[in-house]
Amino acid sequence: MLERTHLAVIREVERTGTLTAAAEVLCVTQSALSHAMKKLEDQLGTQIWLREGRTLRLTQAGEYLLAVANRMLPQLELAEQRVRQFAAGERGTLRIGMECHPCYQWLLKVVSPYLAAWPDVDVDVKQKFQFGGIGALFGYEIDLLVTPDPLFKPGLHFEPVFDYEQVLVVNRGHPLANAAYAKPQQLTSETLITYPVDIERLDIYTQFLMPAGISPRRHKCIETTDIMLQMVASGRGVAALPRWLVEEYAERLDVVPVQLGKKGVAKQIYLGARDSELHIDYLKAFIELARQGATADSST
Repeated sequence: MLERTHLAVIREVERTGTLTAAAEVLCVTQSALSHAMKKLEDQLGTQIWLREGRTLRLTQAGEYLLAVANRMLPQLELAEQRVRQFAAGERGTLRIGMECHPCYQWLLKVVSPYLAAWPDVDVDVKQKFQFGGIGALFGYEIDLLVTPDPLFKPGLHFEPVFDYEQVLVVNRGHPLANAAYAKPQQLTSETLITYPVDIERLDIYTQFLMPAGISPRRHKCIETTDIMLQMVASGRGVAALPRWLVEEYAERLDVVPVQLGKKGVAKQIYLGARDSELHIDYLKAFIELARQGATADSST
């Protein structure tokens, strides 16, 4: 009946496009692969693919099995990897996904003492501007997700570890540099510089501009924090970043944090993990260290 190898074949055919290419990846002959899949179709009583010339198109049953493969195979591959690490006397690798793009500097402050405290655990950080954080957690691509915008779903746990304020960043010669706070209307003539993510995920839009029905004169995307702040310092736009990060750069760049609105924009950094893995000692230790680090920073 249905076995792991069948799921692997379905996934590889979808990835590579042909049975021949999939057979090469899986190190089997095409005839053996074809025979195994034909036998499975006979056992299941339905086709997995329909042939359209030289290409294969998944049937409804095939699409379902592909979804199962994409969900199950990463879990099995991770399980094998971790068991091998246990057999070798290792604890494993803590894979962290970054959905909070300016929080990389904050993460470094946690990773450094963590590596010292857990010498037999490696840390791998994935930082993508279109990172599918929740999907990556469910898909076992990462073990922890750093995010300011948690989605509380069954099977996941989000732990708040750090409070911060989102602020407007301007250069020292900007008219708002000495203002008590910025108003949405004051950004209608500005070039707003942000990370290249959807507007729906940008706090300055969702919590400041959109409620007032305001849009900036121009919206420009830049991937790196350093270049973003260099642009602001040179008077080529304004940005929105955590206050703690702006204050670190303010010592060497002519930039100033300005509160967004009378009440400001309060945010938190969360660490998200799968409920089933919260008992893992080195994962728990990272979350606790992150909370302790945040407490120490806030008291200085």
